[in-house]
Amino acid sequence: MLGTSRPQFVLFGSSIVQYSYYEGWGATLSHLYARKADIVLRGYAAWNSRRALQVLDTIFPKDAKEQPSLVIVYFGGNDSTLPNPNGLGPHVPVEEYKENMRKIAIHMKCLSEKTRTIFLTTPPINEAQIHNNSDGIHLSTEGSKIVTKEILKVLKEAEWEPSLYWRSMPSDFGEDSPYDPVGPDGKSTINLSNFAFPNNDQWD
Repeated sequence: MLGTSRPQFVLFGSSIVQYSYYEGWGATLSHLYARKADIVLRGYAAWNSRRALQVLDTIFPKDAKEQPSLVIVYFGGNDSTLPNPNGLGPHVPVEEYKENMRKIAIHMKCLSEKTRTIFLTTPPINEAQIHNNSDGIHLSTEGSKIVTKEILKVLKEAEWEPSLYWRSMPSDFGEDSPYDPVGPDGKSTINLSNFAFPNNDQWD
């Protein structure tokens, strides 16, 4: 356990979440919130909402001392696959899927008054790529950019206290220090705690 405490954002879902750290939307959020919040990955490739319910209390115990400030949930792509005649595979009937997601939402709401939840809907698929044994399901680089921008848009516009938008959150150890890099005048230092890396402005 670290001595300092930051807000915790948990990404919970199937492969869309698990693979998000490979040049995807999860990696971008980790970059933007690097000194503001801890981004925790709980992504499980091939999982459906039924399996998520089985571990909900383990991953998100209601009696935990610290609860996440934000949970981003994605399930549905695997649930919507065609059913197997032998009952195997990830398919979940749509009515059960809706009930599963409702239970997940209720569980998150019970964690803490400060816990906020964002649900990602299932993205469109490229059937031509699937039939040609390509991917066609998981997000491309451009798809991840869209997801990132939509998440940030929600966080920016939400009237939550405190705000969870990256520009509005304080940086960890953001005070000025004589050990910061020296400025061009040779007499002052430059605080890099909120340094804008190239292309950061595209996420405003």
